Amino acid sequence: MAHANVWNSHPRGYGKGSRQCRVCAHRAGLVRKYNLNICRQCFREYANDIGFHKYR
Repeated sequence: MAHANVWNSHPRGYGKGSRQCRVCAHRAGLVRKYNLNICRQCFREYANDIGFHKYR
């Protein structure tokens, strides 16, 4: 088996490696609450479109 075949061949069913942002496919900083699965950068960009509003 060559190195190219082995790279990322392990199945990722759970943990941080199994989840990614649904907008940009980034794996770090995910907002998983309410099953959003959006990274924090994309959440700040699309929060108003989703329906989240800042109250002071």
